[in-house]
Amino acid sequence: MRVVYPFTAIVGQERMKRALILNAVEPRIGGVLIRGERGTAKSTAARALAALLPNVKVVEDCRFACDPEHPETWCTECRERASKGEELPIAIHRTPFVDLPISATEDRVVGTLDIESAIQRGERRFEAGILAAANRGLLYIDEVNLLDDHVVDVLLDSAAMGMNIVEREGISFTHPARFILVGTMNPEEGELRPQLLDRFALSVDIHGIRTTRERVQIMERNLAFEQDAESFRQEWMPREEELSHKIEKARKIIDQVKHTDRNLMVIASLTASLNVDGHRSDIVILKASRAHAALEGRTSINDMDIAIAAELALPHRMKGGPLQQNDLGVEQISQQIEQLIGSQGEDSEPSDKEKEPREESDTPKKV
Repeated sequence: MRVVYPFTAIVGQERMKRALILNAVEPRIGGVLIRGERGTAKSTAARALAALLPNVKVVEDCRFACDPEHPETWCTECRERASKGEELPIAIHRTPFVDLPISATEDRVVGTLDIESAIQRGERRFEAGILAAANRGLLYIDEVNLLDDHVVDVLLDSAAMGMNIVEREGISFTHPARFILVGTMNPEEGELRPQLLDRFALSVDIHGIRTTRERVQIMERNLAFEQDAESFRQEWMPREEELSHKIEKARKIIDQVKHTDRNLMVIASLTASLNVDGHRSDIVILKASRAHAALEGRTSINDMDIAIAAELALPHRMKGGPLQQNDLGVEQISQQIEQLIGSQGEDSEPSDKEKEPREESDTPKKV
């Protein structure tokens, strides 16, 4: 099997790596778009992330790799088998990495139903597509800006819902489609339409590293990898395993991470002050904040989690405001949050009468 360049050996590009890791912890965030010039490790990072992801428990003979511990997400076939009292066998599989070709059509992506078999023989036959292969794994789209807009829409819908539903002539088939969506593009070759750009939960603009020392590190590590890929991988294996275990632990507690009304107010105030269109960014920031808290081993989010999430969720959605897109960073967002909290002051505190029905307002809540 081809040796993949280790994720932890990638020099710099911390925002990109953070966005990928947060999506690995919580695929329901909705994917990440990486925009940058050629030769900035975009595709290398996506492949490297898939290689270090923890193995997944699946229904052994299910072609959609259904999760045996979550029956509510099962495909139509697994549900029918379980309803008949059949015991579903369990296996452990590697996390799949699926590379979506630019020429992919909608049928190739979502799969197709054999209407003729259904009408003539009463058999429901479903030919699985790329979304089925990507379930529980990572779906990578290189040059996503060159892909058909309708296909991108379908992919983003599935990433958001976590399910793929195919309906033809009154016949339907459902299977889970929970995957980490990673799109990369070079802006010099054309931009995504704003409507599609907003559908990507997180976005990162990356550039070639300018510091001499780091550029030397990139050359040295790439030469070492080309000369003996397996030895290079073994050298970085302790760090790869450490990050893999960290992601695995975060996945186990992500549903336990809670938020308070104050957290929601901070997120809403931040997005409103930055003139962000719509409300998708607020939801994305909350999900990414929870993922970052879980990654740190915590079950409640704080202002720093929100700032880190906002750094990745806001730049491609901002129309302008107190922070310019290119300068948007964790430190600036943290300062903005402090200013927003401070500006509310005591005047924003509710009266005793107003507080009475909201005594539980700061009680942690699950999403």
